[in-house]
Parts: sequence; structure tokens; C-alpha cells
Amino acid sequence: MKTILPCLLVLAITVSLSDASCFRMECKPGMSDGVTVGCLDSEGKLHEFGSQWRTDNCYDCSSSRGGIRCCSSYATPVDYDKEKCESIFNKETCSYKVVEKDDDSKECPVHAWVG
Repeated sequence: MKTILPCLLVLAITVSLSDASCFRMECKPGMSDGVTVGCLDSEGKLHEFGSQWRTDNCYDCSSSRGGIRCCSSYATPVDYDKEKCESIFNKETCSYKVVEKDDDSKECPVHAWVG
């Protein structure tokens, strides 16, 4: 009984962190020859049911009859020396690098990431 509460607490924290960077959009039907074949995204582009893609702003998305679900494809550094270091986001690789403010050729240790 003593281990149940700590386990539930860890589970609650893990679930909230793991889904923090996802969102869902309702499916706006995309038609082809009068048949709904997928969902339209916010820009009006058709994504067939079951398809997957990466957006320009680093989200991995998928389309289903239930809608479009997108989650960030990168982890954000949260536990590092913010006095000495800074995080830099590379939009081409969809990843962060944490480097020293005075010398960006030196990477800093990161102790925790949130995805």
C-alpha cells in the first residue's frame, strides 16, 4: 500500500509531461470524387487517412477519421545551467543544442528534457 501512492504520482507526472506538446484538430473532410478520403489541415491541404508528415514548425502529424493529431518532434532542455548556458533551436534538424553563452563551441550538460 505504501508504494501505490508514489507510483501513482510518478505516473501522473509522466503522463502529463509526455502529452504536453501534442494537440488534436477535428477532421474537416477532404473529398475526392465525392468520397471523404482524408482531413484538411489548417492550411487547407488534404492528408489522406493513415498518412503521416512533419510540418515546417517541427510537429509530427497523422491523419485519421478521428482527426489530425500532431506532437512536437523534439525535446526541450529544461534542467541545465541557465546562467552559464543557452539553448539554441535548429529548425532544420528540429533539435536543441545547449552551449556555453561565451563559447558556443562548448556544449553544456543537460540533466532533463521535456518532449
